Amino acid sequence: MTDLSDLVRPDRYPRSSRYDPAWLLDLDMGPNPLWLLEDLARDLDLRPGMRILDLGSGKGATSVFLAREYGAEVVAADWWIAPEEAAAVFAGAGVGDRVTAVRAEAHALPFEEGSFDVVVSVDAFEYFGTADGYLPYLVRFLRPGGQVGMATPAMTREVRALGSIPAHVGSVVGWEAMAWHTAEWWRFQWATTGLVDVASARLQPGGWQDWLLWARAGARYRSADGSIADGDRAVVDMLTADRGEFLSFALVAARKK
Repeated sequence: MTDLSDLVRPDRYPRSSRYDPAWLLDLDMGPNPLWLLEDLARDLDLRPGMRILDLGSGKGATSVFLAREYGAEVVAADWWIAPEEAAAVFAGAGVGDRVTAVRAEAHALPFEEGSFDVVVSVDAFEYFGTADGYLPYLVRFLRPGGQVGMATPAMTREVRALGSIPAHVGSVVGWEAMAWHTAEWWRFQWATTGLVDVASARLQPGGWQDWLLWARAGARYRSADGSIADGDRAVVDMLTADRGEFLSFALVAARKK
């Protein structure tokens, strides 16, 4: 069984390795968010003082990371997590003066147009961003030349090309896998709008292995007696069966024209 110390990987994710794995797992709402964000940030130009919208920020780990590691002023927007709950996380992490928690639905964002330098979304875009009209809506909130980057569960081949969701994936996540697209699908969808220049659209190398490592560590952390809950076991079994044949993460970064 994976130990929590296995989530500290300075060789691959030096910034993320500064964070307590137990703290991260207490905020868990999706697989390895800081690893994904640290990898995605290599394709973005993040600078101190930038105003960043963290869209689908969950319980706040990625917002803390953006404020601490890049000196950003962050707006953490989520529909499911109460702003008061997220604000307590930010205060506890010492970034309460740089991160503002907002309850917002992704299709009705309560912000002025052109008010952000960057929009980032980690482990969330698949829930609201797959429609053809969503990126044109989202880039309204970016300043000219602003950046948008997202990391999302992905398939190595489109489900439609396969003819069906692979059985070991469908038995765990069901229809949701229809929103897990290839990196090239995302590149084409974003570039075709003519509103952004896509800087990078790639599958994360070893993404399924990171996901499996996180799932095993989470299962251990949440278990008081060494057993694995059914939900955790299902995810571990799905990834073990897949071995990267179909599952990964897509990391996409673009700049508004």
